[in-house]
Amino acid sequence: MRYSFIVLLISIGAMAQENPVAINQEGYFTRGTKKAVLVGRIAAEKFHVVNMGGDTVFTGKPGIPVPSRNSSQVCSLLEFTGLSQPGTYVIHIPGAGRSYPFRISDAPLRSTAVSALKGFYYQRVSEPLDRAYAGIWARPAGHPDDSVLVHPSAASAGRPAGTVIRSPGGWYDAGDYNKYIVNSGITMGTLLSAYEDLPSYYDTLRAGIPESGNGLPDILNELLVNLRWMLTMQDPNDGGIYHKLTNAEFDGMVMPGVTKLPRYVVQKSTAATLDFAAVTAQAARVLRKFNRQLPGLSDSCRRAAESAYEWAILNSNQIYDQDAMNRTFKPAVNTGAYGDGNLWDEWIWASAELYVTTKKEIYVSQLRAKAGTLPTLGSWNNVAMLGAYSLVRKGADLPRDFTEFPRIKSFIIRFADSLLGNIGTNAFGTVMGGSPLDFEWGSNSVAANQGIACINAYLLTRDIKYLEGALTNADHILGRNATGYCFITGAGTRSTLRPHHRPSVADGILPPVPGLVAGGPNPGKQDKCNYAYSEPETTYLDDECSYASNEIAINWNAPAVYLLNALCALYGR
Repeated sequence: MRYSFIVLLISIGAMAQENPVAINQEGYFTRGTKKAVLVGRIAAEKFHVVNMGGDTVFTGKPGIPVPSRNSSQVCSLLEFTGLSQPGTYVIHIPGAGRSYPFRISDAPLRSTAVSALKGFYYQRVSEPLDRAYAGIWARPAGHPDDSVLVHPSAASAGRPAGTVIRSPGGWYDAGDYNKYIVNSGITMGTLLSAYEDLPSYYDTLRAGIPESGNGLPDILNELLVNLRWMLTMQDPNDGGIYHKLTNAEFDGMVMPGVTKLPRYVVQKSTAATLDFAAVTAQAARVLRKFNRQLPGLSDSCRRAAESAYEWAILNSNQIYDQDAMNRTFKPAVNTGAYGDGNLWDEWIWASAELYVTTKKEIYVSQLRAKAGTLPTLGSWNNVAMLGAYSLVRKGADLPRDFTEFPRIKSFIIRFADSLLGNIGTNAFGTVMGGSPLDFEWGSNSVAANQGIACINAYLLTRDIKYLEGALTNADHILGRNATGYCFITGAGTRSTLRPHHRPSVADGILPPVPGLVAGGPNPGKQDKCNYAYSEPETTYLDDECSYASNEIAINWNAPAVYLLNALCALYGR
């Protein structure tokens, strides 16, 4: 049977997407589960997978139409797992239309996974992006940050207000031009964990950055850009960590470095200090095997981590409250707050990482003292799960008196099982969307972090069901969702084109900077933009106005890097 590739224009009621077939627009693994979703009240008895020559290679029957629990959409699953022949295909629905093209191969997500990692390169702050690596998105260096002022809120005897310090490098946090320790915390922890979980995969992965081929894995080359900046945020006089490096106000939609407004380091906070301690402790053990290439850096990270932890013990409740700070100190600072009044999870994470790295009793005793609450899904203000992952990852290396290992392992597996339970109750057949609450600010990072939980359960059990669960959320991010968008810039057929990202808006180039993960559906609509849809899974606006659904952020890219590359590594075996 042959079909001409003519897209039939149809009316599908309240459907949010322009194509009735929601698919992973990047493609499917040869030996992985393959599902798409027919969206809308469309009567279809069959669907056909058709190759580029127009030949039908698979015919299936759509699943029973079911209403989504997260919108008014009605969906039918289209499963074609039985098709394993590599190639490029479309799904044809007789009388309705066809999907975007997709691939089936042993490595369908490889280019997107690498692109998501390289997305961090485009966020570098104090160095130019050369055309040889950045292509049409090449630009001069952004903020030099070599003359940063100590804000009055951060003043100390050793560094009074107005002291000028150097704090260059790092990554711009999101669509804005500031650098935040708290959000760097979960970002760095996630990327370091990606390397710890699959070192042999990353040892050979090249991202096309200036450092490629220098004897270090590129994921670590990129991590070092931000790690070295983070180390400058520690006050050498007491070990405390400044909460952020920032303008007093957000820059406008201009290229980085155009404005010359003063930059400040502001108040030290316990959350920032514990996040820093966790990152530098984990970095110390990861970098230990690269002492030849990076002499002394592992030891420096360990000392920095221990010093920061000591400061946190002495300053255990230094909460960053930006409104209160602005009532006391000038100039007022009105950039991202990343305030966090609940610190138990930071204590868990920092204590876990320092214990794994040093094996010192002080850290396990603190860990046990703070362990009354179970971790939940990772986010910038909820980082305890990172500590749980590290403890089970390195369980065999821990002292025998660390008897909590079986309990933590069991908890992670049960947590992943609870996520897998969402698949059968979700019209899109993904882990993501088990609850309308999954669709929040940065919902795509929820999907990616759920995938990470499933990957960790797979690494602990080698049960394929967890790998397949993680794969469903990659499908979600790459197009099998209620909006029909692929949420990674430069990927898929219909991807985010107008992210809330200053360089992508100001550079005058139509395609956005590639490899960046858009936030995703967010019914909160905190930006007050004009959205066409308001239900949890459809409230997405591909416009630079929409920082609530269409901003990019390093802590959203990091779990996507982990998830996509883990799938490439594990399905590719």
